[in-house]
Amino acid sequence: MRLYNPGMRYVPFVLIIATSIIGTAAPAFAITNGPADGGAHPEVGALIADKVHSDGTWAYCTGTLITSTVFLTAAHCGERKQKTAKVTFADHYAPGAKVYSGRYIPDSRYSDNADGHDMAVVVFDQPIPGIKPAQLPAGGLLDQLKADGKLKTAHFTPVGYGSLAPTRKKHGQRFRYTDTRHQATISFKALHPKWLDLSLSSKTDGSTCFGDSGGPNFLGGPTSHLLVATSISGADDACQDTNYDYRLDTATARKFLGKYVRLP
Repeated sequence: MRLYNPGMRYVPFVLIIATSIIGTAAPAFAITNGPADGGAHPEVGALIADKVHSDGTWAYCTGTLITSTVFLTAAHCGERKQKTAKVTFADHYAPGAKVYSGRYIPDSRYSDNADGHDMAVVVFDQPIPGIKPAQLPAGGLLDQLKADGKLKTAHFTPVGYGSLAPTRKKHGQRFRYTDTRHQATISFKALHPKWLDLSLSSKTDGSTCFGDSGGPNFLGGPTSHLLVATSISGADDACQDTNYDYRLDTATARKFLGKYVRLP
């Protein structure tokens, strides 16, 4: 399942939920180990819609500043022939918060029929002030970590503005958006030529949800700024299963990124 529903809004997974039932009361849902990010990752921003959503929120996808003028997100977050996009870096967006407009440029190899090359950038005319860009990985970093036996026990920190605590309704899940940047911890599951699979392997793990599409997965704990993969899709619509994230250390990803940033 892609972390974007074209009939609703563009967005990915967010943080695993726990259910508690007291007496005959309805289940109460809450984020587990998915706190508000606050100022921990100021380089992570949200794409802001031109019109408010029906629930009163504005964000529809997530992304990361990778140079002072380049913001990386997912190609499936954009519409056909889209030329511009608006981005905020506010940890909680509300009307009146600072918004930056830039040119929206998807990877020309991307197709709606496949998740390959699901990358896009927003290029700003002027540098974004006061925010240090995320660090990109060296080529083949994840392959090297796997060869060294270090990837199996690695942890990652996804960050995004996506849905919190989806609740079950008669006709499916109901997602709750807050326009707030959150983070979680998630564990390694598998490595593929273009994809990094991450999953919830312990009670301390969280996940991503609709609205987190294009957002970062940092290698390491909550203070890491090493961006190794972007959130694209997941195995279920309850935001509790395996996440499928697009690797940024591969030759195919670096071919696109190299047009806009000096690669390590």
